[in-house]
Amino acid sequence: MLFTIKSKQGKARTGVITTKHGNIQTPAFMPVATKATAKALTQEQMEQLGSQILMCNTYHLFLKPGEELIDKFGGLHKFMNWNKPIITDSGGFQVFSLGYGLVHKANKIKSRLNEDEIKSLEKLESGSENGNGIKEENKEKMLAKIKGDTVTFRSVYDNSVQELTPEKSIEIQHKLGSDLIIAFDECTSPLHDYEYVKTSLARTHRWAEMCLTYHKANVQKSKWDSSENETPHQFLLGVIQGGNFADLRKESAKFFSKREFDAYALGGFFGESKEDMYKLVGEVDEILPENKFRHLLGIGTAEDILLAVEQGIDTFDCNSATRVARAGYIYITNKSGGTVENKFRYRLLGKEFEDDAKPLDENCDCWVCKTYTRAFIRHLLKANEYTGYTLTSYHNIYFFIKLMENIRKSIDEGKFGELKKEWLG
Repeated sequence: MLFTIKSKQGKARTGVITTKHGNIQTPAFMPVATKATAKALTQEQMEQLGSQILMCNTYHLFLKPGEELIDKFGGLHKFMNWNKPIITDSGGFQVFSLGYGLVHKANKIKSRLNEDEIKSLEKLESGSENGNGIKEENKEKMLAKIKGDTVTFRSVYDNSVQELTPEKSIEIQHKLGSDLIIAFDECTSPLHDYEYVKTSLARTHRWAEMCLTYHKANVQKSKWDSSENETPHQFLLGVIQGGNFADLRKESAKFFSKREFDAYALGGFFGESKEDMYKLVGEVDEILPENKFRHLLGIGTAEDILLAVEQGIDTFDCNSATRVARAGYIYITNKSGGTVENKFRYRLLGKEFEDDAKPLDENCDCWVCKTYTRAFIRHLLKANEYTGYTLTSYHNIYFFIKLMENIRKSIDEGKFGELKKEWLG
């Protein structure tokens, strides 16, 4: 069995995900290794940090160096020298980020357009089929376009025209050899209306069935592993979409719960209000089979993790740990002044840290905090020294791995509510 529940407190639970390359204790944080490495860190450092699994990006690895080359090396584990589990996304998020994400100037949470710009865009799109029409000059901005079951996009590396289909996404992930693979889907924009999201959801469901059919027909036990371990080589996650519309989210959850997916990922826009977002996550959780784990795609702040664990989410991924580290943001625990208001972080680049001899976080026992001062690391960042990115990234990932350890311990001991209150008030 892929997932086994160990203990529960309300909807919050601990468990074990069993894969060919090892077990994952949940709830778990999956550091993002987009191009087969976490930025500024080696696989050996990820091992030291206690990372149980890494998330790699199908879209980027398909373009560079290509799945055929990785296959020649014996799969992604051998190619990147990582012997623990790997999860790969499908490329579905890039369909959004290179498509409507560019036009709407949006990520999966919100848009950078002001209210007048949004109204103007809505006016342009109104009256078109399913709200999908956009002005020609805006259409040219899109680097990814959907036609039928094929996504055509421009490579971010050389501007070449490439195509992805549901079957091709799974074929690529089969060749990469990742332990957990994700079905191809469309992630909608926060600015998409109900009709577009409804149409998109039907497309995601159709693609999911295509992915499942192809996967079942072509998956095999690892051709690179001669051990007698009978654990299947790869497991397929279906992606629940539906935007912030409760009826569509529930429809999607019911669709996937009736099909033979090994686990579930929750993707896309759930709403900007934390209360509404996690209420909806909880409603989706209640529909899904209890014995399959749930992954929340691209969500990874301390507040979000605690609120989502409370609603039954088991795993998370987010690139913010390393992304904000390169901009000088340092994550700190609640005991060191981290709050919801400051997002449990501070920026090290301020002049007040120029001669600060304290560690990044006085309540952190990571290697960086035991060894280096704020003053030194600030100097590295100000001087654009790459070592600065390594040290801040190492600490930030440790912050999340340690948080997940504490969450697991609190659930096992029946004290999750107390831990949540300590962090969120």
